[in-house]
Amino acid sequence: MSAITLSYEGAVAVLTVSNKAKLNALTMAMLDALDEHLTQIDRSTDTRAVIVTGGGDKAFCCGADIAEWGALSPAEFARGWVRNGHRIFDLLARLSKPTIAALNGHTFGGGLELAAACDIRVMTPSATLALPEAKVGIVPGWSGTQRLMRLLPEPVVKEMALFGRRISAERALGFGFVAEVAENALGAAMQIADGLADVSPRANEITKAMIHGAVGEDRGAAIEALGAAAAAPSADREEGVDAFLNKRSPDFTGQ
Repeated sequence: MSAITLSYEGAVAVLTVSNKAKLNALTMAMLDALDEHLTQIDRSTDTRAVIVTGGGDKAFCCGADIAEWGALSPAEFARGWVRNGHRIFDLLARLSKPTIAALNGHTFGGGLELAAACDIRVMTPSATLALPEAKVGIVPGWSGTQRLMRLLPEPVVKEMALFGRRISAERALGFGFVAEVAENALGAAMQIADGLADVSPRANEITKAMIHGAVGEDRGAAIEALGAAAAAPSADREEGVDAFLNKRSPDFTGQ
């Protein structure tokens, strides 16, 4: 059975990608579930961090289910499968909460793009990274040539995407793509998430928006969110709202 489940360990939301028969490959139903879970998490005021991991110990996620997208027409594939998946991965990348990918096994194609959408990554020693799309006649479609280019050196992305080579955990650590290599990736990720108990959630949210603005991750939304946060506590905002509700002219003071 394929699914993406949402569970909680205290204030930490854990998203688990499960499709055991296909090395946790993503189906349309799984993408829809991820969409719903991310919306719920983003609205939660109790969630401090998010961990994304894979079911079992062989794979984090080995990409998209070929049996599903292979049956689509070219238009359905481009407009539905690729664009919808990209939109959902962007939701993950732009969550206000810190996110960690616990790469408990091989991480290929769409799985690597899913991991790249998280803030940091932890990886088991035996896991590998790959972009094998060209072997089935397609190209990376969920940010493999875009977001990954901000996280890995250009020759490394080309090594995977053009030459089909796999990247080891040791090399990924050397590139800074993963924060840590650990036998128990989920346990290591949970330990990192637990450290957020001593960190201000509001400060983290603002800092993440600032960093995203610097690297171009949804820069427009990041800038406007920071502007809105600065304007929200002002006396002028209170005066403007009160004046509107009471149908009078506002008396702004610039405070």
